Amino acid sequence: MSHVFHRNLRATLPKAVSASGIHIVDQHGKQYIDACGGAAVSCLGHNHPSVLAAMQEQMHKLDYAHTSFFTTDVAEELAELMVANGPQNMRKVYMVSSGSEAIEAALKMARQYFLERGEFKRTQFIARRQSYHGNTLGALAVGGNAWRREPFQPLLMDATHIAPCYAYRNQREDESAHGYGQRLVAELESEIVRLGPDTVIAVCMEPVVGATLGAVAAVEGYFQGVRRVCDKYGVLLIADEIMCGMGRTGTLYALEQEGVEADLITVAKGLGGGYQAIGAVLVSEKVANVFSSGSGQFMHGHTYIGHPVACAAALEVQKVLMREELVTHCAEMGPYLRDSLHQAFDANPFVGDIRGRGLFQAIELVQSREDKKPFDPRFKLNARIRDAAMDLGLMVYAMGGTIDGRLGDHILLAPPFTVSPAQVQEIVDKLQQAVQLATSSIPLSTAAV
Repeated sequence: MSHVFHRNLRATLPKAVSASGIHIVDQHGKQYIDACGGAAVSCLGHNHPSVLAAMQEQMHKLDYAHTSFFTTDVAEELAELMVANGPQNMRKVYMVSSGSEAIEAALKMARQYFLERGEFKRTQFIARRQSYHGNTLGALAVGGNAWRREPFQPLLMDATHIAPCYAYRNQREDESAHGYGQRLVAELESEIVRLGPDTVIAVCMEPVVGATLGAVAAVEGYFQGVRRVCDKYGVLLIADEIMCGMGRTGTLYALEQEGVEADLITVAKGLGGGYQAIGAVLVSEKVANVFSSGSGQFMHGHTYIGHPVACAAALEVQKVLMREELVTHCAEMGPYLRDSLHQAFDANPFVGDIRGRGLFQAIELVQSREDKKPFDPRFKLNARIRDAAMDLGLMVYAMGGTIDGRLGDHILLAPPFTVSPAQVQEIVDKLQQAVQLATSSIPLSTAAV
């Protein structure tokens, strides 16, 4: 009997006992290909020797020092590296221990930025439906994941949610991709005007939407329009790159590909690659200068921020990414993964869309390609595919509620940046088998009404 309060108290999970490279091994010796990096975390794969050595070296030097008393060489070096390799407008790094903590810090930092400026009426955040920004209450409030939000709705602060940039389902037949994007930009501007421009703190968006929508990138010109509207009304832009950032989409920061800069960027998963719990907020010069010329103090903090061992792990992960040119490899392997998915699923009547950037790819499942009708959520197709894949020794990130929090299924792939062409093919082959197994006996009643 387990005394762990597991996520699912009725599930019996295999026990992971070791890992190396792209594989995790359970207590029976069965190998699983980690094709999703857990949750797009393991960018280097598992047990990279230089990261383990850097962590051990740091533990022998300094295990822990509270940031209200000390800074450390390793935290300073990590921040310096991130600023040097980040967008040109970024000047500071605030370190935390998770993606949810990064969002919480960014929300508070954005609010205090306006307090420092004397703009006390700014209390509103705008985000998008079908987004995911974390599971703590502030992050959950700005997030648009209806399934996760619903039980805790009475506890959440108010936040406004506008339409996601989800061209597969929401672009009209009579509009171009650019026209669709600008329609959404106009919706954002209308919402800011409705709320009152002097009441809006920030717009929070994932450059490539991960968990809830499944690797959905915006249409060309959309983020330029968002940046333009934010600038017009003095609203901050928070780019949530917790899942899609740190090289996952083929550039170190996903927003690079949109040709705009954010005011705050949150990162986590690919920052430390799973070797230690760490996240961060990159702070633009504009925001940092207001703090330094004002109170000089950010009214926020956690016990383990800037943890020396976590910083050592993240620093070495980032050095490995550069030394082994893995972001470039990610950019090269992304099209290969996407092409392999097309070869495997273009003829599959239950795969309606294949999408993504870099090693961040997904398939959306449909009952009917012609009208994009989703499966009845009671069928739990995404979970069936996930379970079939696990039986085959493949880990994938499965999610339901893709369309509106209730309807829709997708499978997300986010393998380590070290993945080889042969491993990509094995991943796709096993996923193809899993989809076939999960859909082989679909009852007619599974179509959503």
